[in-house]
Amino acid sequence: ECLQLLRLIDIYIKQSTGLKNKLHGEKVLGKPSKTVYHSLNRALKSVQAEIKVLETRLNELVKEEQQQQLTLLKSIPGMGNKTAIMLLVLTDGFSNFENARQLCCYTGITPTIRESGKSVRGKSRISKVGNSKLRNLLFMCSFTACKHNKACKEIYERIIAKGKSKKLALIAVCNKLLKQAFAITKSGLPYDENFVSKIG
Repeated sequence: ECLQLLRLIDIYIKQSTGLKNKLHGEKVLGKPSKTVYHSLNRALKSVQAEIKVLETRLNELVKEEQQQQLTLLKSIPGMGNKTAIMLLVLTDGFSNFENARQLCCYTGITPTIRESGKSVRGKSRISKVGNSKLRNLLFMCSFTACKHNKACKEIYERIIAKGKSKKLALIAVCNKLLKQAFAITKSGLPYDENFVSKIG
């Protein structure tokens, strides 16, 4: 049911974005039809209401089945509620993965290097396989983690100091967050900056 809810929420979010874009487009025309404008507004409010209903139900289900894991994940500085819930649902409470590297590969945030020939190296890029919505949520989390998560802050500053791009540093932070999430849920212990700092 959680997976069904996630998929439907994703569909409605796309519809919401489309309706917002259409509303903006009508305003740009200068003299939008009142009938069209009000219809779009009604449709947008309806879709947004459905999203809230589904998100509430999703929260209830996860708390019923995985409250302990949810609490552990939310103890990680930078890990938001939406990201924690999505991680638990998509990974079936991390039971689908044997190690953190598998989880990083599944999410699609393992850095890949573009090469031309055998010796010329290009820029680092993420693999872009895996769940794009989860990846986007992790990127949003990485900004907060860089400020408040000791291990994430250290790895971010270390990569920037080497002259690497901010994007590459944020990818590394996303990886670190996933490794922390995996370690914490498997150990059953809440976030401890001295413990998670040692996670590779």
